Amino acid sequence: MSRLPVFDPEELPVIAAVGDLPPVPAERLTPAALRERFRAPPVWQPELLADRPGLQRTPARASVLVALVLRDELTVLLTRRTDHLRHHAGQISFPGGRAEPGDADCLATALREAQEEVGLAPSEAEVIGLLPQYTTVTQFVVTPVVALVTPAFTLRPDPGEVDEVFEVPLAFLMNPAHHERRGIEIEGATREFFSMPWSGADALGASRRYFIWGATAAMLRNFYRFLSA
Repeated sequence: MSRLPVFDPEELPVIAAVGDLPPVPAERLTPAALRERFRAPPVWQPELLADRPGLQRTPARASVLVALVLRDELTVLLTRRTDHLRHHAGQISFPGGRAEPGDADCLATALREAQEEVGLAPSEAEVIGLLPQYTTVTQFVVTPVVALVTPAFTLRPDPGEVDEVFEVPLAFLMNPAHHERRGIEIEGATREFFSMPWSGADALGASRRYFIWGATAAMLRNFYRFLSA
């Protein structure tokens, strides 16, 4: 496939709700419990490792920062990408991007990208572990780096890449009652993906609906599987 089809994921039908699984217990969503889970992980299997084949291009290494903000209730820091970007324009994503030659490893990539995109300094993030790599339809092999983040940081979004920064309660995302499976027919095959719509307030306090889907939702689904194992 040389070009990706254009479609509105919110208009696609929900194939199945997947709320038959239990939410991650609240006691597993504390900073101490998360540190321990990554220190001594259980035997588990990720549910999703890749999108269906998409662009025919050489795979590129990338990392994202799954930033868990240390508020009274842990939240996940997410961004809405600007509409003019070449890949995944306008989508909800974690801060992150392509690895650069000067990056020592996937952690360095995730921390550098988070600082460049939203102004989060590496000193403000305590990396606690990694989630399985996920290959996107655009052929980025993405390593999710999970970190606990102090809430005292000052956001400085890069207007060239980020339209908005917001936070979603971790407990909401770790509850399969809020996970949907949607699908679209592409070249005779059904492409399925997870979505996790969330309604919350934007930076100005106005009510907004945020449609989390695709690779970001897939990595969050794997995070759910990891914490619920």
